[in-house]
Amino acid sequence: MSVTLDGQSLRPADVVAVARQGERVSLGPGARARLQRARNLVDRLVAEDRVVYGLTTGVGALKNVRIPPADARQLQRNLLMSHAVGVGPPLPEELVRAGMLVRVNQFCQGTSGVSLVVAERLVDLLNHDIYPLVPEKGSLGASGDLAPSAHVGLVLIGEGEVLWKGERRTGADALKAAGLEPVALQAKDALSVLNGTHFMTGAASLVLHDAQRLLLTADVVAALSVEALRGSRTAFDPRIHGVRPHPGQVASAARIFALTEGSGIAESHVLCDRVQDAYSLRCAAQVHGACHDAIDYLRRVLAVELNAGTDNPLVFADDDAVLSGGNFHGEPLALALDTASLGLSELGSISERRLFRMLTGFLSELPPFLTRHSGLDSGYMLLQYTAAALVTDNQLLATPASVHSLPTSADQEDHNSMGWHSALRARQMATNVESILALEALGAAQGIDLLAPLKPGRLTSEAQAAIREKVPPLDHDRVLAPEIQAAIELVRSGRLAAIGASAKPLVPA
Repeated sequence: MSVTLDGQSLRPADVVAVARQGERVSLGPGARARLQRARNLVDRLVAEDRVVYGLTTGVGALKNVRIPPADARQLQRNLLMSHAVGVGPPLPEELVRAGMLVRVNQFCQGTSGVSLVVAERLVDLLNHDIYPLVPEKGSLGASGDLAPSAHVGLVLIGEGEVLWKGERRTGADALKAAGLEPVALQAKDALSVLNGTHFMTGAASLVLHDAQRLLLTADVVAALSVEALRGSRTAFDPRIHGVRPHPGQVASAARIFALTEGSGIAESHVLCDRVQDAYSLRCAAQVHGACHDAIDYLRRVLAVELNAGTDNPLVFADDDAVLSGGNFHGEPLALALDTASLGLSELGSISERRLFRMLTGFLSELPPFLTRHSGLDSGYMLLQYTAAALVTDNQLLATPASVHSLPTSADQEDHNSMGWHSALRARQMATNVESILALEALGAAQGIDLLAPLKPGRLTSEAQAAIREKVPPLDHDRVLAPEIQAAIELVRSGRLAAIGASAKPLVPA
């Protein structure tokens, strides 16, 4: 089975399948026809020596320099070499694969004018697991992702470096070993490889997938903490959320309410004198829900961007027109990624507060630091230190990148989106939240154990069992680092998220 690209129906899930799971890729027949139709127009305009940006002119501030048709191919080769100026460590393979996949799919819309062989060779790189070495830093989300894209483009022409079968090799060597020929660039080809939002979009697709998993996981872990802290289920009553029906809030409340259904722990304190819980419990659905809605903004942007024409100029074969514009500008993605980052930051922030309460005896009414041997044992005291460090990291990272801009190319490009910065930061923040939720999950599982023989609800019991399969209860101090990593892997696996997804609101008889 493979992902077939048509320029119209690529989804974030497809990006995940190709980038992380190595799914094969193919070009749809309709896409091939659209690519060729636009290419025919480009070839005709060059042959007629028309003045067209990036075909018969220089680029950026050199837009007014005429390039004769005889030099059109050399211009494209020069563009790749001059723009490959990234620095820093190589990007993870999944980010490079995601960026290449999105670029080809955007070509398939039929507004690029790129040669069919360029799209085919990028697909070949994906299907042969040839991973261009792309430095992390260099994109401003300005005329698209120029620097990282140029490093991919170098491999197409037999330059640059790749990682193939675990070995670092030259682009030329890897192509030859795979039985592939370097691409002989035509007019517009390099510009099409360079000019687009594909790296931002690919990275954002992976962030969205991870964020959606974390949202479900956060509801499950919060439900475990409600159990451990003997919180009230009343705060999640659907009547409360029905009168303030923000979509994410309603869904989160319904999920936590369903997760804690049938809880013996909750039943044991129905008549207690605690009227209201602290905000980190009582307002969990409001906070998680707002985070959901912030991240959903990214989903809506990606629904457009994954199948968009983001070249410049754009080729409209049916109208016999080539138009210069600004669809390469990363602002839609930068704003959406920054908004998602704020949601991720808050998801981690409220999680750390719940963990703090569980570890603090006078707040939790549990043994201090969740150990029966406080003093001799420190128990889970230091879990909160790590959570606090990660929350602080996220708070520092959460400053929006999209509010910044530095002009480039002799002030021709005088407002840049910084969307690639937004993407890298959102990715790091999601990784931090994975760890924060894992730490809370460890604390909540220990707290529930300390309430025995009282039992949590059916679904919170299932989540508790999933944690206990990986990490045993803490009786005395021991080395916790391997257990923390196991809890992080549990969160990353999606198993807790699946329990959250299975939590359906009860329908009255």
